[in-house]
Amino acid sequence: MTKIYILDTNVLIQAPYAIGCFKDNDIVIPLVVLEELDGLKKSDTEKGKNAREAIRQLEHLRSMGDLLQGIKLKNGGSIRIERNFADVELPKDLPDDKPDNRILKVCIGLTKKNENVILVTKDIVLRLKAQIAGIRAEDFTTEQISVEDAGYTGRTEVYIPQELVKDFKKNGISYKEVYECDENGVSRQIDFIENEFVILKPDQTGKKTLLGRVHGKKIVPLHYKKSKPYGISPRNAGQYFMQEALMTGADRAPLVIIKGMAGTAKTFYSLAVGLEKVYNNPAGEYRRIVICRPNAQFDDDIGFLPGDEKEKIAPLMRPVIDNLEQILDSDSDERYENENELSDKISEIFERGIIQTEAMNFIRGRSIAQTYLIIDEAQNMTPNQVKGIITRAGKNTKIILLGDPAQIDRPFLDEKTNGLSYAAKYMQGSPLCWQITMTAEECVRSELAADAITRL
Repeated sequence: MTKIYILDTNVLIQAPYAIGCFKDNDIVIPLVVLEELDGLKKSDTEKGKNAREAIRQLEHLRSMGDLLQGIKLKNGGSIRIERNFADVELPKDLPDDKPDNRILKVCIGLTKKNENVILVTKDIVLRLKAQIAGIRAEDFTTEQISVEDAGYTGRTEVYIPQELVKDFKKNGISYKEVYECDENGVSRQIDFIENEFVILKPDQTGKKTLLGRVHGKKIVPLHYKKSKPYGISPRNAGQYFMQEALMTGADRAPLVIIKGMAGTAKTFYSLAVGLEKVYNNPAGEYRRIVICRPNAQFDDDIGFLPGDEKEKIAPLMRPVIDNLEQILDSDSDERYENENELSDKISEIFERGIIQTEAMNFIRGRSIAQTYLIIDEAQNMTPNQVKGIITRAGKNTKIILLGDPAQIDRPFLDEKTNGLSYAAKYMQGSPLCWQITMTAEECVRSELAADAITRL
């Protein structure tokens, strides 16, 4: 039976291509949604960009017929704009002048004619209002990932036969040689994913673990295990894996995804490797480090903040400065006796263009070549933003996505719909994507911070 999907504005401004995602069902766009799109179209933010794209799609459809009567779509469904039902009565607690409530009027009016009406909105509150009004409401799920996909950590633990330890250290071994045991002690082989990191435990001694990575049909030892990027040494298995992914060149690992809670050194280690690659310039791989920190409020309000672009984004980059201070001051060869020296060194790095900072709305549309690009707090990106960034990667560019899907500050995003999780799912298994999730036990902050993570 054909369904009628009524789209909220937030669906179109997050996924302007949503019109083509409802198969052979009917789509209804309330008139108030057009008004909201019109109000957003002049904005320089991601919302403005997507609003303009949605309007262009509707204009293309309008050229094909009458949108008020309905236009057939290629997938067999139809789309129309609904301007009726202004006289539908709402509960007294829901004023008529609010856009959300005007959308509810359309839903109630259409429900009286057709039982199979579904409101699609990213707004949880509107879904609750719809339930109160007896209207079926759903989230836009096309970009959502499953619980299983969200649980992929990029690492696994296995047992390795004791007699193969030396072979592994020399050239690696077939992944068919390792195994895991179930709760009953029964061994079984594992299906690995390309570039998945592996902790190998010798099955007889069990004393010293080995670290490797899935490459083709083999598990190979880490190439950069003994590296110390900018004087920084790994402290745990997660950092060894992180180092391996970050140190590997853009020709083999152009995309690195690192997830984990605050305090697991994601930004710290990414900066350390970037400085090693660019500042020390051992191989001339990259010309610069570019850092971007998406922020929902900043993306909307940048035009109202004083100063130029760099001054506007400076508050968002304070965590980056904090990490730089730790990296520079931890170098045994470059100890700074006072804060002025340290501050001058950091200023020099920025003035020479070794590290550049960008806002998300400024980086859009650029072609990024020979760049070590760090996207911090990537969980605050939409799937559309992530696609835009990754597809902008030019020759010899390495993109590092950092974030914690459990710490989202952007409206209409959650652990299943954010850009970081979206990229992790769809790039999983790609030979060009390396990803790792840091654990709570790998927090490297103070003892208090580590203890609080497990307790609070």
